[in-house]
Amino acid sequence: MRSLTLAEARERSSLITVTSYAVELDLDQGAEVFGSRTTVRFTCDELGAATWVDLKAHSVETISLNGEPIDPDAVSDGRLPLHRLAADNELVVAATMAYSHDGQGLHRATDPADDRDYVYGHLFLDAAPSVFACFDQPDLKAPYDVTVRAPLDWTVLGNGAATRTAPGTWTLATTKPLATYFVTVCAGPYVSVRDEHDGIPLGIHARTSLREPLERHAAELFDVTKRSFDYFHGLFGIRYPFGEYHQVFVPEFNAGAMENPGCVTFRDQYLYRGAATRDELLTRANTVSHEMSHMWFGDIVTMRWWDDLWLNESFAEYMSHRALVDATEYTDA
Repeated sequence: MRSLTLAEARERSSLITVTSYAVELDLDQGAEVFGSRTTVRFTCDELGAATWVDLKAHSVETISLNGEPIDPDAVSDGRLPLHRLAADNELVVAATMAYSHDGQGLHRATDPADDRDYVYGHLFLDAAPSVFACFDQPDLKAPYDVTVRAPLDWTVLGNGAATRTAPGTWTLATTKPLATYFVTVCAGPYVSVRDEHDGIPLGIHARTSLREPLERHAAELFDVTKRSFDYFHGLFGIRYPFGEYHQVFVPEFNAGAMENPGCVTFRDQYLYRGAATRDELLTRANTVSHEMSHMWFGDIVTMRWWDDLWLNESFAEYMSHRALVDATEYTDA
């Protein structure tokens, strides 16, 4: 697939403004593929101009731009060209996507303990187009409305509060404007422990076979979460704006954690099966606080391009240690 250059990103962001995304995912099509229907609305500053949307699909069923059909064969090298743009535009793409098994995109894993399947999204750095059609660059942010169809016994979580609106159908609350790489959906027979702090609904979640360590570590995880919230609210003077705050411990994760607004994902090795050492608990607490600090620096404030990612990460690393030293028992963090 063709990689996006900085020059291309600057040209595209100077031309268009993304207004909204509506994404419908059908996760009940078997173990290999899922359905994806995207409606993206955007404005264009130059009438008649051309641009492209990013799309890495298994197959494409239908495409329309402002009500006019586009041949699905127009998609090439991960890009769908868009011509003769209006001032206000609506693009609708219906496609079939492939689950990943490398931790990128929409990853599907089978728990060997009970053969149950779990799905989670990890869209950093450029995997969003393998889940939905999008303008995939960090400075083109927009709010999302997400609907998910899933097996009846699955729970669905995401960036917005999830509500089961019909058997097997979940609707997520409209998000704040997000960069494409922060969008996530986690779905499966997850078990949960829930709490609340300072008006913020909290949840921690893991696969069914990890119920015992999840429940055993819940008090410690919630304590660090609550203390970090209080500390960052006081330090930054800006309240957490993303609604609920879920922390999902997922299998086969290829990173330590990911700061998806409202739905942070962690490798589930952090749910220590045996007795945890103090150093292991400190390491996990640092990761919890690190990801939370990204809610402000990374999620609310996002770099325009990837060459400033170092600033995003260095700030979060500094703030997590500072929060642990000032607000928790880990004063030697």
